[in-house]
Amino acid sequence: MTSRRSFLIGGVAAGLTVAGAGTAAATTTFAGSAAMQAGPWRITALLDASGPFFLPAGAAFSGATDDDWARAARIDPEAFGPDDTWNLAFRCFAIHLPRGGYALVDAGIGPADSPASSWAPVPGHLLERLAQAGIDRRDVRLVVLTHLHEDHFGWSVSPGGVPNFPNARYVIQRTEIDALGGDSVVHTAVIDPLLATGQLNTVDGRVCVAGHRGDGVSVLPTPGHTPGHQSVVVRGHGRQVVITGDVLVHAVQLADPGVAYRFEADQDTARRTRRAMLDEAGCRPTWLATAHLNTPFLRA
Repeated sequence: MTSRRSFLIGGVAAGLTVAGAGTAAATTTFAGSAAMQAGPWRITALLDASGPFFLPAGAAFSGATDDDWARAARIDPEAFGPDDTWNLAFRCFAIHLPRGGYALVDAGIGPADSPASSWAPVPGHLLERLAQAGIDRRDVRLVVLTHLHEDHFGWSVSPGGVPNFPNARYVIQRTEIDALGGDSVVHTAVIDPLLATGQLNTVDGRVCVAGHRGDGVSVLPTPGHTPGHQSVVVRGHGRQVVITGDVLVHAVQLADPGVAYRFEADQDTARRTRRAMLDEAGCRPTWLATAHLNTPFLRA
């Protein structure tokens, strides 16, 4: 059965929506960013880059009806360009930790010569965005990589092989690393440098990485886009923000979670994961923090 939901948009691109009682509120911080509060946890969206995808939307997604596309256009109108162009953001999220320091979820597309340079709008601006938000890279205690696609790990390690966040542990699902096999690009760009500095932290399954599971930050396996894909759940004072990674990459997958994305490793698993995430989000006040939609936060 196809889930049908309406989504309340909150973010810079769409005009900020401050929701009523019992929900988190989005606020503007600086150009290209917005922030969301869930109890003591403040989540800031950081726009690394934006631009058109190399494939038209109709070629990148399958199974969508005309009604699905129309509903998607109402959710994320800036995604729709001329001639079926798909315009998307490349976004990371910083979480202020109540006891000091920050967690960073994903690391963007990286510099001009990053592995994403063959198709993404490099260079990204994550390091500038962090500075604009008043975040020193040395104060990042935790980097969660939702998965090991090049548009999500780009600023993890410098081109010279030095981790950009020297005091952070980098959290990746063990399944994601195991699935790499002999992918020398990802090993060279990310895994080997983090192993050399002792900063790689592999995890299995759902793990609380800050606070505690009832009121904290947890990683949650959300496979399908990649075998070891994980999302981040931030809970506080009865509210939650789910940083989705690439569980959904276009609003058409909110219009119909069954719509498949061409570059999902396992489309059937991805569909099940997406439906489960949206069903669970409907059980409590939840905002979705999205990597690629043109608005960073949507109320589920």
